[in-house]
Amino acid sequence: MALVSDGMTYAPKGKAAPVVKPGEFVFAVIGLYHGHIAGMCNGLIEAGAVLKTYYDPNPKYMENFAKNFPNVKPAGSENEILNDREIILVAGAAKTDERCALGLRVMEAGKDYFTDKAPLTTLEQLARAREAVQKTGKKYAVYYSERIHVESAVFAGRLVEQGAIGRPIQVIGFGPHRLGAPGRPDWFFIKKHYGGILCDIGCHNIEQILFYTGAKDGKVVRSQVANYAHPEYPELEDFGDCEIVLDNNASGYFRVDWFTPDGLQTWGDGRLFILGTEGYIEQRKYVNVGLKGSGGGHVFLANGKEETYYHVEGKAGFPFFGQLVLDCLNRTENAMSQEHAFKAAELSLIAERDAVVLEAAK
Repeated sequence: MALVSDGMTYAPKGKAAPVVKPGEFVFAVIGLYHGHIAGMCNGLIEAGAVLKTYYDPNPKYMENFAKNFPNVKPAGSENEILNDREIILVAGAAKTDERCALGLRVMEAGKDYFTDKAPLTTLEQLARAREAVQKTGKKYAVYYSERIHVESAVFAGRLVEQGAIGRPIQVIGFGPHRLGAPGRPDWFFIKKHYGGILCDIGCHNIEQILFYTGAKDGKVVRSQVANYAHPEYPELEDFGDCEIVLDNNASGYFRVDWFTPDGLQTWGDGRLFILGTEGYIEQRKYVNVGLKGSGGGHVFLANGKEETYYHVEGKAGFPFFGQLVLDCLNRTENAMSQEHAFKAAELSLIAERDAVVLEAAK
């Protein structure tokens, strides 16, 4: 995978692994505010889905999307997509605080919904989304890309499932990102729109903590946010961290920030450590620092039998997308359960709501 300098443009491409026949699963896109939509589409297309059309009210976003998918015809309106009976699922990367409302419209129209993370920005929105899922029977799937679209994360999950480190008892994640402020839209710096750093980025980490520990729920013990170095954006939180205790007595901690230095060859040195009763795993997701062109996909395992380094880029694949396509067709939950997707969002929103605000040093 080529290194990219900005997480906004992170759009992995894997190997084609279709799970359906051509034309059996048709999807569309509404909402092009975040570049993650390209990665979401790549994953679905590689799983055999057909992208029929796309729409955003902003012509600039439409033009940019067309460059990545030149053979797909644009739609003239949102309703054109919602009223198209051939379309099974709508993927979207709308403005973060508008993702829930879009999802409600999609599900009400009888289609499954696949949104970029964070899937919503308030607990009130979460309650409405849960209610709509119950009412419509449709899916509100979430693109937690730092696990489902990262091969080191996929491979580490398999190691845990195989019992390579015994029972997982703690997960520690680090999610630094490069800010790239000049390339960000104005809404990105307004908290009511982006939800705060523990919501925006932290949901990735909470989802992974729940997944690798096998927990169903957790309690936020302490969370903190700060704006240490960006007074020109007073509503931006450039740092956040959080400690969680899970319902199975495992624990989790994560730190997220906007302090990736310009000298780093990619947009963020994302790392994740899984401690088990019989060993541990470290993921270096996007780069092995100091080794130019190293790319991502680095996994380190130590247990009672071995000490091993795996480079899994191009090898582990991205099974989530094929599983999601089949889940939509078969009404199953193999890719990710609805409650898991919502619980990660819920805990991130609680962490944001209850966060201690650390004052920047004068």
